[in-house]
Amino acid sequence: MLRYTEYPPRGYRVRVSTYWWTGRRAYLRFILRELSSIFVAWFVLETLFQINALAGGPSAYSDFEQFLRNPVVIASNVISFLFVLFHAVTWFNLSPKAMAVRLGGKRVPAALIAGPNYVAWVLISAGVAWLILRG
Repeated sequence: MLRYTEYPPRGYRVRVSTYWWTGRRAYLRFILRELSSIFVAWFVLETLFQINALAGGPSAYSDFEQFLRNPVVIASNVISFLFVLFHAVTWFNLSPKAMAVRLGGKRVPAALIAGPNYVAWVLISAGVAWLILRG
């Protein structure tokens, strides 16, 4: 028969530093990738505010552009852009590991899964850049 004890016994616990993830490069990349989602969210919010400013008319958009000229916003956008690039590259590199595609009983090489993602990324980015920069 089991008895309830107010203070259950605890097993052996190894003390781990709060910064355990800095010890190995793979852990550091994992944590940085998880943190990069915050910067992705920043870009999403900024885009939503930009759409809202566009809907608000020329004066609202002018105010939004003035906000974007703030050096703190420029610095945060540069940092965010680098984290978003890191996020995208690591996402595309993880896709072959997440998708175990087999043809004829053999696993498809990782380059054949990640490669089309990179090609689509470059083509879509070039298309968006062309739309924005054409004048």
